[in-house]
Amino acid sequence: MKLFGTDGIRGKVNRSPMTPENVLRIGMAIASALKTDHGRNMVLIGKDTRLSGYMIESALTSGICSMGMNVTLVGPIPTPGIAFLTRTLRLDAGIVISASHNPFEDNGIKIFSSAGFKLSDDLEKEIEQLVADERFPAKRPTNEKVGRAYRLDDAAGRYIEYIKSTIPKGIDLGGLKVVVDAANGAAYKVTPWLLRELGAEVISINDKPDGVNINDNCGSLHLECAAKAVKEHNAHIGIAHDGDADRTLFVDEKGSIVDGDMILGIWASELKKEEKLIGNSVVATVMTNLGIEKYLARQRIKLIRTKVGDRYVVEEMKRGGYNLGGEQSGHIIFFDYNTTGDGPITALQVLYLMRKKNRLISELTSDIELYPQVLLNVPVSGKKDFKEVPEITRVVENSTRKLAGRGRILVRPSGTEPKVRVMVEAEDGGMAKAVAEDIADVIKKKLGG
Repeated sequence: MKLFGTDGIRGKVNRSPMTPENVLRIGMAIASALKTDHGRNMVLIGKDTRLSGYMIESALTSGICSMGMNVTLVGPIPTPGIAFLTRTLRLDAGIVISASHNPFEDNGIKIFSSAGFKLSDDLEKEIEQLVADERFPAKRPTNEKVGRAYRLDDAAGRYIEYIKSTIPKGIDLGGLKVVVDAANGAAYKVTPWLLRELGAEVISINDKPDGVNINDNCGSLHLECAAKAVKEHNAHIGIAHDGDADRTLFVDEKGSIVDGDMILGIWASELKKEEKLIGNSVVATVMTNLGIEKYLARQRIKLIRTKVGDRYVVEEMKRGGYNLGGEQSGHIIFFDYNTTGDGPITALQVLYLMRKKNRLISELTSDIELYPQVLLNVPVSGKKDFKEVPEITRVVENSTRKLAGRGRILVRPSGTEPKVRVMVEAEDGGMAKAVAEDIADVIKKKLGG
């Protein structure tokens, strides 16, 4: 059984693999794979605000405790908070019950190692094999060897105090008016509290989770909410998280979008000036805008690209010893502060940069010229690799020559749907659209349903 994708286990609630009985077995498998004969044998469990979180939390806890490991429950908290607490409390693993930006009817399980990183491929494979093994439950301990469950009541407070420590003492955000859209998710208390405690005037929206309204026409997938509030309240900036707050996007004082690419650009630029950017390099994905690459190149900062997915960004950062990476979607990873994308830390660092420079976010990003980017998703049938179709490779090669260094083309299969994704960037938006449509038409004719 293949359980793990690029971001843990995920699916529709009460459908495989996210049924309570299967989650129970996943909990047992996690404990069996991680349990040692020494140490605390403690797993931290947090969640976002989905209705199904209660059910999954109970099933996971039962499975883990039944195998002799212990559980500490912290309730709703951002995913990066679990990574941070797992490390600092020196626990054996941390689990987040969340489906990130998906709608409420989905849920998932993300697992962090004791070091705060997502589990290795080998460990994920071992867990999958244990879930499928009908014999391993027979090894469950009995009597006093069964695990216990505890609750940590001040988890969010510990995380907030840590986030504050990432900016110099004496810095406050007084005078800044900030809109925070928490997507009715895990950061609905954390980010507003954090910024208010530092002196900002906070207009908090989509901060009343009811179990079913997470990501519902709000948050980082629907920036029009934050943009509208910024203009209504004459705010200096809008901050938008996704459901588990491992990503953050922004809108400026005019309501214009500031995406993860742009945040990577201005953060890398500042770190280089402070001689804190390791290797004078930034790790991003193949989707990162060519305009960012050119912006960084002008400052002699190298952009290293990976496959799409924050997991691949983190792997490359670890391999090369780099400290800054991220995605267009707002996953910004700064190893000096955390081991995963951290929405609240990203939000605070951007506000700190605004305060330090005494400039609005629109002014900080004014030197960045993004290339027009066209994205098309082409439904396909069958499993044939588009690279094996001569007509498709020919149109991509011809289109690349047509752009003549004034843009780029990326054609890749979706990792989650029967689709081929076509991305074209060009200095001219009309040309980007025409090239993307030409390629999409050929893919549709040759591989379409």
